Amino acid sequence: MMRRPMQAPPMNGPRFNEWIQSPKVRVIDHEGENLGVMYTREAMEQAREVGLDLVEVSPNADPPVAKFLDVGKFKYEAQKKANLARKSQKTQEIKEIKMRPNIDDHDYDTKMKKVAEFIGEGDKVKVTMRFRGRELSHGQLGMNVLQRVAEQVAEVAKVEAYPRMEGRQMLMVLAPK
Repeated sequence: MMRRPMQAPPMNGPRFNEWIQSPKVRVIDHEGENLGVMYTREAMEQAREVGLDLVEVSPNADPPVAKFLDVGKFKYEAQKKANLARKSQKTQEIKEIKMRPNIDDHDYDTKMKKVAEFIGEGDKVKVTMRFRGRELSHGQLGMNVLQRVAEQVAEVAKVEAYPRMEGRQMLMVLAPK
């Protein structure tokens, strides 16, 4: 019988071989067949005969479930799965669209296309209304434009932060529904 040199118990990942603390485990062999409940030592012997490790796959079950697997390969597969899950995760960004209170219709339509595109991608959109010079005394013009934006995207987005003044600009944040 070939014994591995004693190493430190695994800190991350599943327990295997000598580190399985339960006296009895439910065993599943390398072909996926249920061998039933047996003593941990006995199961380890059978796993060694096949050239594999006894890996605890469901430690919270009663009794714990253990499989005949190659530990290194099992950890590698688990890490690959975790990386794939991390890669497919979409982080929500905040995109910014800047406008002026006296924006022309065509410019407004172009900006609205971008707003719809950003919301379609699942991003939040911060609409910034910039005031220059005397425009600041006509804040209602900017408020009207922002309300028009909110009404136009009402089906696909909700207003997360209603229009508010910050210095010389008015801000509004839209989030996808």
